[in-house]
Amino acid sequence: MSVQTMNTLIGLLIIAVGSFGQSSSYVPIRKVKGWSWESFWLAQGVFAWLIFPLLGALLAVPAGGSLWQTLSVDTPAALKAAGFGMLWGIGGLTFGLSMRYLGVALGQSLALGTCSAFGTVIPAVMKGTDLFRGSGLILLAGVCLTLAGIAVIGYAGGLRSRNMTDGERKAAVKDFALTKGLLVALLAGVMSACFALGLEAGEPLVAAGASELFKTLPATLMVTCGGFVTNAAYCLFQNVKNGSYKDYFSTPGGIFINNMLFCALAGLLWYSQFFGLGMGKSFLEPGSVMMAFSWCILMGLNVTFSNVWGIVLKEWKGVSGATVAVLVAGLAILVFSLVFPNLF
Repeated sequence: MSVQTMNTLIGLLIIAVGSFGQSSSYVPIRKVKGWSWESFWLAQGVFAWLIFPLLGALLAVPAGGSLWQTLSVDTPAALKAAGFGMLWGIGGLTFGLSMRYLGVALGQSLALGTCSAFGTVIPAVMKGTDLFRGSGLILLAGVCLTLAGIAVIGYAGGLRSRNMTDGERKAAVKDFALTKGLLVALLAGVMSACFALGLEAGEPLVAAGASELFKTLPATLMVTCGGFVTNAAYCLFQNVKNGSYKDYFSTPGGIFINNMLFCALAGLLWYSQFFGLGMGKSFLEPGSVMMAFSWCILMGLNVTFSNVWGIVLKEWKGVSGATVAVLVAGLAILVFSLVFPNLF
């Protein structure tokens, strides 16, 4: 096995670990007690989009430097990354709603599938990649394979929905609403792809002497800060509109601490995907198809692990053997799509 192949496998493993963290991030939220959706979404966002990205970005600051100096390397790039982050923030809001209406498995599958395609293809086109020949064609084929796997999983979700009674749907997903959930998930996927565009825009934010492992994290910070602005504005508006701002002040001490701890855990797990993506990409060959495909790999893994959690959380309980077979087939296609570009 060549050194480059070994490095690629290490990079994929690191991305997979981060992806598993992200796919697990919605599990702690189930432990939040007595708070409205907008309250816990904002609370976990403080950790996911501000605190942990800030700590991660500090790892990219070379000895004797400062984070401000790193972010000032290219101010227009920093502002552009934050701008894409604000657009991504809309996707983040609707992404959370897709989980609410469709459940962890189906909601993440549809939203992340759309996100993976747009977030991979658009940056490649912006760099002038010809998607119909050479490495560009391999990249496009890999994206199509990922979308095929996600489409099959989505079909399995549709079969599950048709075979369940209203009572069973509500038991698995409290606010289940298929049509509304599909529309929200697709919007979430398109807008969430702006995160990838923000990372591309923030590539110049690397200080001299910064570690290769952490060099993408300042750009990640700018994107998440932009997303936090959008999410905070919406959540605070809903807090005032619904009177749920009382959640932060009238919750008994023990429950408040419980909620904040689980929100912090959810935020850490969510951020781990981009921490892992940045570290994993440092092991991939610069300019390679695998490097260009890394965003799609992350999203595909997120879908895979989210469906594993969907099974664990009994969202697929009681479905027919045929539906399970369709789900497994979709997951198999997804797993194959992750290694497909490395076969050439």
